[in-house]
Amino acid sequence: MVKKEVVLTDGEFIVNIPLSKKYLEHCKWKDDDEFTHLRYTAATTDPNDFASTYTLRQKRAGRRTRIAVVATMYNEDDVLFSKSMSAIMDNIAYLCSGNCLGWGPDSWKEIVVVIVSDGRAKVNQKTLDVLSVMGLYMDGVPRASVNGKPVTGHFFEFSTQVRIDKNLIARFADDPAKTMNVVPVQTLFLLKEKNAKKINSHRWFFKAVCDSLDPEVCILIDVGTKPTKQSFFHLYRAFERNPNVAGACGEIAAELGPYWKNLLNPVVAVQNFEYKMSNILDKPLESVFGYISVLPGAFSAYRYKALQGKPLEMYFKGEKPHGTNVSEANMYLAEDRILCFELVMRTDAQNVLKYVKSAKAETDVPSELHDLIKQRRRWLNGSFFASVHAVQNSGRIWKSGHTQRRKILLFVETVYNSVNLLFSWFQIGNMYLSFYFLFNIASDSSYAACIGGVTDQDGLDPFYPYGGDVSGVLRTVYLGSLFASVIASLGNRPEAAKRMYIGITILFSILMVFMLFMGFWTIVVDVKNYEANTDPGLINFFHYITTQPTFRDLVVSTCSTYLLYLLSSVMFLDPWHAFTCMLQYLLMIPAFANILMVYAFCNIHDVSWGTKGITEAAPLPAVTVGVNSSGEKVATVDLPDQNQDADEYYAHALQRLDHEAAHLRDRKEDNSVKTDDDDFFKQFRTNVVLLWMISNFILVFVFTNGWILQAITKAGSVNPYLSFLLWSVAVLAGIRFTASAVYLVGWVREWGADSHKRSILE
Repeated sequence: MVKKEVVLTDGEFIVNIPLSKKYLEHCKWKDDDEFTHLRYTAATTDPNDFASTYTLRQKRAGRRTRIAVVATMYNEDDVLFSKSMSAIMDNIAYLCSGNCLGWGPDSWKEIVVVIVSDGRAKVNQKTLDVLSVMGLYMDGVPRASVNGKPVTGHFFEFSTQVRIDKNLIARFADDPAKTMNVVPVQTLFLLKEKNAKKINSHRWFFKAVCDSLDPEVCILIDVGTKPTKQSFFHLYRAFERNPNVAGACGEIAAELGPYWKNLLNPVVAVQNFEYKMSNILDKPLESVFGYISVLPGAFSAYRYKALQGKPLEMYFKGEKPHGTNVSEANMYLAEDRILCFELVMRTDAQNVLKYVKSAKAETDVPSELHDLIKQRRRWLNGSFFASVHAVQNSGRIWKSGHTQRRKILLFVETVYNSVNLLFSWFQIGNMYLSFYFLFNIASDSSYAACIGGVTDQDGLDPFYPYGGDVSGVLRTVYLGSLFASVIASLGNRPEAAKRMYIGITILFSILMVFMLFMGFWTIVVDVKNYEANTDPGLINFFHYITTQPTFRDLVVSTCSTYLLYLLSSVMFLDPWHAFTCMLQYLLMIPAFANILMVYAFCNIHDVSWGTKGITEAAPLPAVTVGVNSSGEKVATVDLPDQNQDADEYYAHALQRLDHEAAHLRDRKEDNSVKTDDDDFFKQFRTNVVLLWMISNFILVFVFTNGWILQAITKAGSVNPYLSFLLWSVAVLAGIRFTASAVYLVGWVREWGADSHKRSILE
């Protein structure tokens, strides 16, 4: 380190530090400071005041910003960071390749990448090594305070020409083999001084960076997410095609690994199936209506102009404590849902949200059951209360700036979402009732009359003469597993009870095997009955269906769900998950419905992200301000010297990167979590869980009580609530499929309109 006198810029500490000569040897572009000097700014302001105090390089150069990309991270390691950053650089290189309408070789000047690390204390040192090799960070530069004012954020600005892939292999812009098209990437690395959650990182991005650069489109990515190289282009095109598009998202897929080996893990396989069907049925449906309930923070885009005003104000309410308002605190676990709702409900615009099928990204999903339980606790609680908020405020649809046609579509979608919300509340009750109806077998007619069941008979019961006993045992195991999950969810961390959760999941999966078998057996028995008592023919078959409600309801519900899953997947030319993951998904349905929902509601008092703890960072040197002989405010500080220190630092960073690349397989995960609870939040949790359990208990009691069933059901007819459940599944599946087909037609039309323009530059 050498002592240097730095002249302050308007009283603020901003310094340009020359990069290592070892780095510059590989640079293709060297004609400006943005390629040769790392610019460090010790920000001492709140994010809201940053734009009026500091000027970023992009603005100083007078460049237009079309796309601003933010990649948020906490303590993600070098592999996850490199996976995301290399994919971002590949997208920018594609935009500069000459194959994109409206973009050219110098379009990298219109894109800014912002990396925000949430807290200096917990940033991963290996990730800092990667950033150092890219020229985006230098140890010894950050400062704790400037003339007594504490530093809130450390800004490092540089146009990097190094691409590091997930195997930690570095490729430079002057790569003689030309294995990668590396273009300069205007990058801003913001290392926040304190940990303040992801939403605060977004405040720094939107209020500090975007207010300064005024981008057209903002793309949000979580470190660990890997967008395909054409994704940015397709997202941007969605905003170009329709000026009313305020937000968009692409397809998020589970990372499957080489040869899809991750699918050998049933936890990953089930999530892969869920992600795929959501992208095929749910997102297209919402896109057709114009309101997507959530644009995933891991990979989404917004029109910056549309965010101004109330949408961002409501979004950032999630940054502050909510006092004793537990429902609001949970609602802001899904703050991106609040942002989407506010965008569409603006009174001065006709904002719509769009799903972009062509934009895709892979993300790492939990591979352990206990990690999935923790993740879904946040998702389920946040989405539930955010959905309640959206339904309660649905009257704002009629005050919005939309056309009458769009208002009607949004109202229809609200009704659809309300029905789904109601079903989610009664999910555990409905799941048990489905199991109960399939196994409602009694050993004698008198007991069957009491419970509204069927008598154990040879030929009708596959377990004859033990059908009643088998039914009773299985129901006992089901209820025992459910209560065990409740006990495990009260006060226990999933990591501590992971063996219990795995055992409960196995039991629920075995019970699901019995449910599938009984459903199949019921259909087989009805088919045999048809063949034995009815003349063959299509008309006779349809007549038989109308007279056999159990057979009809089961067939219609099953076909409308799983056959439509397969058909819609084929329509979207993406059917493989149906063959590789559907079985795992079917077996895990009761476990997901019970364990995940129970843990989420039993921990409704926990409004933390469940993965972050705040620790103190190592102390940094301060900047003391003086006045030189010319009357200028200056600071004398120790900074790296280019001739020796910077070269040594860069060489060591490269050496550490090479070492980590050679030992990737030897790594072990380190997870330690602690959260604080509040008594009031726990009491609120107790009240909600009691209400939830009692309402589901009443539902089960009403439709399993023999006296009530005799009063509302005709002799020999099927349980009316079972018919309601099966037909509800069929109708909802039909709505999803129809909207998905409508979306696909529109997507094909857009693709056809763009296909002949892709290689033409404006």
